Amino acid sequence: MQESGYDYLTTYSIERATPDILILGSSRAVNIFNTGIVETQTGLSCYNAGRYGEPVFYHYAVLQAALKRYTPKMVILSFDAGNFNKGLEAYDRIAVLLPYYENHPEIRPIIALKSRYENIKLLSKIYPYNSLLLPIITGNSRYSKTKYITQKGFIPIGKIFSGALQTYDYTKETSLDSTKIDIYRSFIKDCVAAHVQLHIVCPPYMIHAIGTDPSITEAKKIAAQYHVEFLDYSNDTAYTAHPLLFADYRHLNSTGVEVFTRSVIAKIHN
Repeated sequence: MQESGYDYLTTYSIERATPDILILGSSRAVNIFNTGIVETQTGLSCYNAGRYGEPVFYHYAVLQAALKRYTPKMVILSFDAGNFNKGLEAYDRIAVLLPYYENHPEIRPIIALKSRYENIKLLSKIYPYNSLLLPIITGNSRYSKTKYITQKGFIPIGKIFSGALQTYDYTKETSLDSTKIDIYRSFIKDCVAAHVQLHIVCPPYMIHAIGTDPSITEAKKIAAQYHVEFLDYSNDTAYTAHPLLFADYRHLNSTGVEVFTRSVIAKIHN
């Protein structure tokens, strides 16, 4: 069993974490939502259960496992531009959930989305761990235990952005994945049904955007149908005009995180 590393954090998120406030999302959740600030401002316990590079399938699986154990007071879902874009990578990434298939029936329908053959492959006790040997070894190493020191799942980035402002054209035709959209909708519906206060937040990008990201547009529309707040900072000039707040074009640095987390929590916590 791993004692540290990404898979250790996933195990903790799926099997043990019971915070008042649960944060979910990709690296933009992990690196941008400061759990210490959240706890100080709200007086509630908080855990950042985001994971680098993971799409909506992973977030929904962790939510399902959490709701089976307890009911959080609040869930914050960090939403990324392009979350609903078609592509196989998101399905490949479901592999990180394979080790939890046997003991967590609540996430089996999500794992089944990986491929039509998953149920057959999972008859093998070895298959779920085929790609995890190296992560398990490195997760127990002294290097990993130093590298993966987190603040209740939050990992700050100290560097300062030094690149040029990127232009991104969202007006180019993009195909959206209906399965990803359905899972996102289920995420919202399950929070509403469990009477969990849900806030969906898209943190800022250090970009000049042309048009609006289709995924964000669709996500806002669905959230509104369930009267769920969607805070869109993706192209907010309060941040994009200040490159010293960023570590790279996708992530705020420690200074930016403090400004952003305080602002978001002040807005959503009454």
